[in-house]
Amino acid sequence: MRKNAARYALLVALAMTLSWLESLLAFPGLLPGMKVGLTNLVVLFALYRMKLRDAVCISLVRVLLVSMTFGNAYSFAYSLAGAVLSLAVMAGLKKLDKFSILGVSIAGGVCHNAGQLAVAAAVLGTARLGWYFPILLFSGTAAGVVIGIAGGLVVERIKF
Repeated sequence: MRKNAARYALLVALAMTLSWLESLLAFPGLLPGMKVGLTNLVVLFALYRMKLRDAVCISLVRVLLVSMTFGNAYSFAYSLAGAVLSLAVMAGLKKLDKFSILGVSIAGGVCHNAGQLAVAAAVLGTARLGWYFPILLFSGTAAGVVIGIAGGLVVERIKF
């Protein structure tokens, strides 16, 4: 039990640190609000090296703590929607065992953006934001590739 608590704490702290670090970095060419999603490295790692229950717990605790520390109620809603949809799709694709970690990560990146866009449409009360989805599809795919490659290397090298 203590070993799992220590693992959870380590991974949540790492995810929070990566979130904070990413907020400090400006990546050229990204529109405001777009991120690479470094914290998804931790979730992807947990999904492949731990049980699904563990990955869900780590993801939800990370969303809650990062929102409380760096955000507000809106950022919590956006992050929660993106995290839940992304993790649900990634877990489903991983379970099918027909997709590589790269494919799972790409789907996660795209679904994370789709979840956030759905919340934005609900908050603003309009579906007119749909024009933004092709841009988010591209950025989610690109982020998924980066995180998938890095995640594949981490999962391969770190036994947890």
